[in-house]
Amino acid sequence: MNKDEKIAVLGFGVEGKDVLNYLKKHGFENITVLDKKNRNELDLKGIDASGIKFITGKDYLKNGLAGYSVIFRSPGFYRYIPEIIKAEKGGSEITSNIKYFLENYKGLSIGVTGTKGKGTTSTLIYEILRQVYPKQSRSAQDKSLKKSNREIYLTGNIGSPPLSILDSTDSNSIVILELSSFQLIDLNNSPNIAVVLNVTSDHMDWHKNQKEYVDAKKNIVRFQNKDDLKVINYDYGTSKSFADTSLSMNYFFSKEKRVQGVYVKDGKIITSIHPAGVHSVTHEVSGFEIGSVDKLLLRGKHNWENVCAAICASQLAGADINSIKKTVFSFKGLEHRLELVRVINGVTYYNDSFSTNPQTTIAAVDSFTEAITLVLGGYDKGLAFDEMVKHLCKKKNLQNIILIGNTQNKLNKLLRIYEFNSSIVKLGKSDMTEIVAKCKEVTKKGGVVLLSPACASFDMFSDYKDRGDQFKEIVAYG
Repeated sequence: MNKDEKIAVLGFGVEGKDVLNYLKKHGFENITVLDKKNRNELDLKGIDASGIKFITGKDYLKNGLAGYSVIFRSPGFYRYIPEIIKAEKGGSEITSNIKYFLENYKGLSIGVTGTKGKGTTSTLIYEILRQVYPKQSRSAQDKSLKKSNREIYLTGNIGSPPLSILDSTDSNSIVILELSSFQLIDLNNSPNIAVVLNVTSDHMDWHKNQKEYVDAKKNIVRFQNKDDLKVINYDYGTSKSFADTSLSMNYFFSKEKRVQGVYVKDGKIITSIHPAGVHSVTHEVSGFEIGSVDKLLLRGKHNWENVCAAICASQLAGADINSIKKTVFSFKGLEHRLELVRVINGVTYYNDSFSTNPQTTIAAVDSFTEAITLVLGGYDKGLAFDEMVKHLCKKKNLQNIILIGNTQNKLNKLLRIYEFNSSIVKLGKSDMTEIVAKCKEVTKKGGVVLLSPACASFDMFSDYKDRGDQFKEIVAYG
């Protein structure tokens, strides 16, 4: 990009701010920010907005996007809206903060995608590699510390915004990127190590169909070369199909089968990758035991997959077994992902607000043998709930379902069709205080209250974090 080019920043959320800060830092001045919010609603705290043109409000795209040399698309904007297509045909370059980052970053990149589990897996890889390469003083003279001087970064949908760290990286850096389909849809530069978790279905209110969703995900491996590496979930057909998308070497992880990579056998996590790491990946051993899944602090078999994926990717990035063990068995997980909130009067409360699709709710419910009261429902993303409801109807320990949000009636109808025999309570758009109060009322001592809605939150809350935070606050202090 030339500094005198006309640049558009489409969307002024976290990603848009990241782009604007980077452009201003590097002397770009001919910048226009476009956002559907009104100007006075934009968060400009810490932003140098001098000289920036803002086009805001409901008609912000009225005049289209023609005339801009470069358009930075925030991931919330569908890649193929008419305004973007028209601008592209007119010669505009369409990019994003992630796309620009990968095109200009010189170090080792590890990308993680999947329908769910991305944040947990990305963070666990990051924590393992931080254990392997702890930060040392730049003035350290001991040459034995040279290995430790690698800087590890976490970015994408989690951690630091990518362009905020780009100038700090070099060829010795390792960056872990959590990547959604929104970010991957127009990517043309894949990470060096690509981790593919369980790919099912999500965001059908954004993508035109399931094929587009999966194709977007495949960009994480599509542009790899023969020197790159894939780490793929072996247990699911859609995920396995990524193995044939590029010429890079395949490694797998599985909670069920012995694979070239990392797997669970007889309750033990086993790696078939040589403990020396990436420099010896062609020298397999019969299997090296990491430890028992019973020692993991993360609940649920779905987290076995996330842990195996993180171990595999970390080994390929040079992690030693001791660092892996030390990190994996002390990792408590992320906020809003099967997060233990509190035990009150013998009832245990879990916050799984990040569960915004049916598959993750199935995984959450399957993590418990105790009697469960499940809080289910929310904003309708156009996902099918039939398979989830069928599964829930077979769970004898599922004692109560509290239905909330826009999907309440749809879910209630399916629960009746598939003959759910336990208690159903419809609370609609009641506030979280009422929801928690009802959970307390119907859940017996020894049981579990599980907020795992299988839906987005936008009909009742600002986002999944708001939903989970309200749940935790009311459980703790309500």
